[in-house]
Amino acid sequence: MLRAKQTSGVRVMAPQPAAASPLQAWRTSFCDWTVTVGLSPSTGKIRDIALMYFIVWADERGIRHPGEVTRPVLQRYQRHLYLARKKNGDPLAYSTQATRLQPLMAFFKWLTREGHILSNPAADLDIVKAPRSLPKHLLTIEQVEHVINGTNPQTLAGIRDRAILETLYSSGIRRSELIRLKLHEVDIERGTLMVRMGKGRKDRLIPLGARACAWVRRYLREVRAELIGLDTATLFLTDYGESFEKNRLSDLVKGYMRAGGIAHGSCHAFRHAMATHMLEGGADIRFIQAMLGHSELSTTQIYTHVAIGKLQAVHALTHPARLQRVKATPEDAKGASDSPSPASEAIDAQSLLDAALEADLAAEDED
Repeated sequence: MLRAKQTSGVRVMAPQPAAASPLQAWRTSFCDWTVTVGLSPSTGKIRDIALMYFIVWADERGIRHPGEVTRPVLQRYQRHLYLARKKNGDPLAYSTQATRLQPLMAFFKWLTREGHILSNPAADLDIVKAPRSLPKHLLTIEQVEHVINGTNPQTLAGIRDRAILETLYSSGIRRSELIRLKLHEVDIERGTLMVRMGKGRKDRLIPLGARACAWVRRYLREVRAELIGLDTATLFLTDYGESFEKNRLSDLVKGYMRAGGIAHGSCHAFRHAMATHMLEGGADIRFIQAMLGHSELSTTQIYTHVAIGKLQAVHALTHPARLQRVKATPEDAKGASDSPSPASEAIDAQSLLDAALEADLAAEDED
């Protein structure tokens, strides 16, 4: 019931539901609707795969119509996922189980709302929340520098990889955001980076430090022209001139981290390190929040729109990776702390930051 498909040289297994199952048509309509109403293609793909897994399971049990799916049937499927084992004998991660079940809840809600079934069998389905965990070790400034310096600037790939690592650490953008980054969205002269359609389908303009700009400039001048293939718009290209896929970028970053003696973590470790190091350097949590693209941190309602000029000043004063050390003046410190939040004195900023990044990592893993 499974077929192998080739993705970036890695063989993965995708389910192949029975073509005759009427659930197939409903799945297609639902996934088309998902994208039509403005949700991301990534969300549509996740839902499509999750539904295919369910249809395979249901077809084996003679369940082929939406009306035949009851709450006990979904509970049986939930138990099936809980008991399922990978080839190495490990159970499916809680996050994987949730990623298989949540699209089903959305699917049956849609079927009910559209009048295709009388009641929603998934309405009261309980999904155990996956345990959230940040990278096991928060990278110190010295560890970040050690990992970044592990690239070889004497090779084309080394220059590109250095530019990627510098961009991740300087800007704190997500893995998916770096992959989608276009050539025209980085302004080296102004030291800014535009994230288009980030989480929540929001754009944001954030600083890119001078050191990162220097390496991106070198990558553009010496490397990118040698890599251009069919993709001429994406900023960072693979050795084959293609845009990176998520796992491929993670493997690249992970390789440098393991070579640098860091046993855990990948792209998100640089995002977490950037935010924490800036916080330790004296940046107001609201400025970090704006860079991360969070509308709120944990359960608080702290949100302030900040001008890119002010954000650049805070970034230059607090981010440890810069070409030249800048010493903050009393006026700078005052400017960076204007308009304080009413609850700022009662909030443990680091705890808020950790909670927000924890949820952020879970969302990134599910995409």
